[in-house]
Amino acid sequence: MGTAIFGSIEAGAIYALMALGVYLSFRILDFPDLTVDGSFVTGGAVAAVLIVGGTDPFVATVAAMGAGFLAGCVTGLLHTKGKINPLLSGILMMIALYSINLRIMGKSNIPLLSEETVISKLTAFWQGLGIDQALTFFGFVPKTWGILILMLILAFIVKILIDWFLKTDLGLAIRATGNNETMIRSFSADTDTLKILGLGLANALVALSGSLIAQYNGFSDVGMGIGMIVIGLASVIIGEAIFGAKTIIRATLAVVGGAILYRIIVTLALRVEFLETGDMKLITALIVVFALILPKVLDKQRERQRKKKRMLQARKNEYDKRGENLASIKTDS
Repeated sequence: MGTAIFGSIEAGAIYALMALGVYLSFRILDFPDLTVDGSFVTGGAVAAVLIVGGTDPFVATVAAMGAGFLAGCVTGLLHTKGKINPLLSGILMMIALYSINLRIMGKSNIPLLSEETVISKLTAFWQGLGIDQALTFFGFVPKTWGILILMLILAFIVKILIDWFLKTDLGLAIRATGNNETMIRSFSADTDTLKILGLGLANALVALSGSLIAQYNGFSDVGMGIGMIVIGLASVIIGEAIFGAKTIIRATLAVVGGAILYRIIVTLALRVEFLETGDMKLITALIVVFALILPKVLDKQRERQRKKKRMLQARKNEYDKRGENLASIKTDS
């Protein structure tokens, strides 16, 4: 159990980067971007091809982010300049990226187990510090803490950068575009450019996550991005339901926490006897449904409690008023 939970937290920290990208498009821009399923694979494909070709893995990972950025920008162009529905724009780009990713990779799968990757370099760096054996996880001693700790640090660095960016003039303009495009356009803002930039940044984070997952798993596969948008949405929704999203700082923190919680929930669910690995998509769908319904149920319950409290307060005020009237009558008599 300890090994499974530890591995799920490790993977969750990497998937948190993808969830932050989905948050930018889904919540900030209010854009249902299905490009995610394709750009996630694009990140892994570009990184894998460059690493196998002898490129430094860190440079390959940055290049993967650039490829994801371009994919997001194309989706934005299809919507803003081509006047295509947002949902359809993402679907078209997702479909196109499947063939593009096959072209990039040259085959459906590229193994990386024998290659030097970002993950292997970070693991070697961490093990050189010699502190692994001093740390335990509920009595379980993992092979290395390096991936978990360093990926969490990376996730929080990206979270802090997003918090900072969304408070700049450009970030505020992107937020305003997603909130009320007509209003921000009345101030002569170029909403088309803002959408393209926002989608590019979102898919750059998705591609970053895809490239790291490929290096973490030891291979890049053309089908590894199937259902990524649902996983990203599940992370966002779960995080917001549990941690809240009243401010940007709290919302991005909730997304990171939601991504990790999602991986833990899936890991625990798969340990149920009658569930199998092939049921993962069903589990994901059920988690999203539950995360969508639960906040509404809790809101209704809180509203009933507020109504009950108001009724009790109204009755108390009425009784107090009657008591005052009786007291005044006795005093007059």
